[in-house]
Amino acid sequence: MAKNNKETVEETQEKKVDAELDQEAEATVEETAEAVEEDAAAAEETEETSDNAVIEELNDRIKRQMAEFDNFRKRSEKEKGQMFDAGAKSVIEKILPVVDNFERGLAGAAEGDAFADGMKMIYKQLMTSLETIGVTPIEAVGQEFNPEFHNAVMHVEDENAGDNEIVEELQKGYMFHDSVVRHSMVKVAN
Repeated sequence: MAKNNKETVEETQEKKVDAELDQEAEATVEETAEAVEEDAAAAEETEETSDNAVIEELNDRIKRQMAEFDNFRKRSEKEKGQMFDAGAKSVIEKILPVVDNFERGLAGAAEGDAFADGMKMIYKQLMTSLETIGVTPIEAVGQEFNPEFHNAVMHVEDENAGDNEIVEELQKGYMFHDSVVRHSMVKVAN
């Protein structure tokens, strides 16, 4: 019996140790499972953060490229407009001597002459066409001299005219939109 009791005590102690080991093993398994779940959650969160960072970077790159393209488009349109204006200005500069010759020819033409009347109509049509594309003559006589629009080639003493007043226009000046194509050649009073 004593042997039986000893065996029973040993068995009981073994069972207790086994139960404690089982509990520790279960606790370790649970802790390990929790740790694995936490790691998985952290990895998922890191993956989401990583994905969000990649998405943000791509969005930023797209926005920058769209802005760059928009700037390129605007710059191209501006350059195209400037090239058109430069080409138009060049053509206008070549047409102005023809306009001057028309004016000289019409100044010496007799009134009532059919040929002179035809020239006046053609001159009028040419001037109307130039005005529709933005070419306008620069006003000179009676205006104050302005070096941005006028080129003084002579100075005269005139009591009737004001100081720096233009008294005579020797050659008409013209503007294309807001820029001077040819300055007016003028005589200025002192």
